Formats: sequence, structure tokens, C-alpha cells
Amino acid sequence: MEKSNYEVAFEPYANRHYLKTFRKKYKANWQPTEQSIKESCTRIDSMLKTDRADLIYSVDCYKLVKLDFTVYGTQTSPKAAGNRCILFVDENERKVKILLIYSKNEISSPNETPDRPSGGQKWQKVIADQYPQVKNIFGL
Repeated sequence: MEKSNYEVAFEPYANRHYLKTFRKKYKANWQPTEQSIKESCTRIDSMLKTDRADLIYSVDCYKLVKLDFTVYGTQTSPKAAGNRCILFVDENERKVKILLIYSKNEISSPNETPDRPSGGQKWQKVIADQYPQVKNIFGL
């Protein structure tokens, strides 16, 4: 039996913060980019089999995933573009919450994907501060 697609939503924090920068900077190119991100997230299981999505943590039915994306109309690969989303995936509920969307130049350096939970990266601090439930699940 084939599993259904995931339901996808941008969390309010993501909308209020870095997403504003993308909307302002890329204007007309942002709407198709946002749609592409949502479409990719509906098939997050498949995306995790590609080099565009990296599994950061997995605990029971929950996953924390980093998804690379490029802005519509630019001729840059998703990895090279340096644009990322941090996703919270609930496999039981079939939901993806976009917790954070950012350019790696704005939020992280030098190493954005942690080698261990105490990595101390900027995006991890934002997730831990803004999403206590996610922090508790993954021990951030």
C-alpha cells in the first residue's frame, strides 16, 4: 500500500523571520520557490533519498531534516545556493513543519550540520529557543 503525501506548513516563527528576507529579496521569484519547497516537503521520504535533504536526527516517528533549495529563476544548484530549511517530520501524522528557512551565510558558520547534539550551531539554538517540544524530542 502506497503511503500518502505529507501535509506541509510553514510555522509562524519561520514566516515572521528569515522568510521575510527571502520574500523581499526575490519578490516575484519567491512565490514559485515557496511552492517548490512545499511540493518537495510533501514527498519528504523520497527527498531523503537524494542529496537535497539530510537527516539530522531521528527519534521514534520524528525526524529533523535539513532541505537544500534554490530560488526560482536562479541558475544555481540547491547545494551551491546555500539556502536551507529545517523541517520537523512526524511520520505518524504525515506532517512536515517548516521550522526555519535561511541562507547559510545568515545563520550558520562554519559547520551547519551537527556532528553531535551539543554542536552549538546557530540554527540549533534558534530551534531550541523557539520550539521547546522539538528541543525535548531531539535533545538539542
